[in-house]
Amino acid sequence: MSASPYERVICIQGPTASGKSALAEEIARRKEGEIVSADSMQIYIGMDIGTAKTPPQERGVAYHCIDIVRPGQAYSAALFQHDARKAIQDIQSRGHLAILCGGTGLYVRAALDEMDFARGDSESDARRKYTALAEKLGNEKLHDMLAQADPQSAELIHPHNVRRVIRAFEMLEEGESYAQRKRDFKNVPAHIPSVKLALDLDRELLYSRIDARVDTMIENGLVDEVHNLLGDGFRDALTSSQAIGYKEIVSYLDGCMSLDEAVSLIKQSSRRYAKRQLTWLRSDSEIIWLHANDGITDTLVATALDAIERA
Repeated sequence: MSASPYERVICIQGPTASGKSALAEEIARRKEGEIVSADSMQIYIGMDIGTAKTPPQERGVAYHCIDIVRPGQAYSAALFQHDARKAIQDIQSRGHLAILCGGTGLYVRAALDEMDFARGDSESDARRKYTALAEKLGNEKLHDMLAQADPQSAELIHPHNVRRVIRAFEMLEEGESYAQRKRDFKNVPAHIPSVKLALDLDRELLYSRIDARVDTMIENGLVDEVHNLLGDGFRDALTSSQAIGYKEIVSYLDGCMSLDEAVSLIKQSSRRYAKRQLTWLRSDSEIIWLHANDGITDTLVATALDAIERA
């Protein structure tokens, strides 16, 4: 016998600006559900505008795994796995529908799949050591060092993706290869039964929505948000300070570029991120795709609910 929708987690994914949160909220309202956010930046307190959090006063349903740590605190997919599963268990124990919603693919898989994370996923002595090396030698030199130590992993990581290069070095110190771990992730069995939905849009429309979202973030006070975070020591936060939309505004506030240049760069980085999200999602054969060019309409919600019932 298949599990009922209330025994399974409903997982709603899609690229940035596709309408994931709106669909999740609509399903939650109709099905007595609660949302577990799977966004690696919405966990941070004070990072609201740039992460497109639904404002508290506009949330029609309960949210979990939002605003749980300060930007400078260490957090990881391993910690998210614990927090998300605890939230899912709590929601289901009260007879409600758990809806996992977010664009961080690793967080989604951490919550749902049988994944055992290496110890170094939170900040460590090794991370601090290689971060200091990157600052001293430069990102490309650090990548060259990785190519010498672990050429297969280096081939998978862009030289400018210093965070991932550092992570690969951390894993080497733990006796594991980033390349091997990535291969292993492709065949991980499920831990929690789920129904996976993902939103898809025509590429030009998606990019237009991304651009409009960035403009709205600026209008809503993203610059002031980043300025306030810097006053709280945000610059020294290794992970959160590198979030799209935040690192560019930091550069603007530091006088390294104009606001127009920062906004243009945020849009470009967001479009590239959306492409990476879609690539990740299309590797999952369990996903039911929903075409969302017209937005989160009653027809789309009905299609999503029908897919959930049929799955």
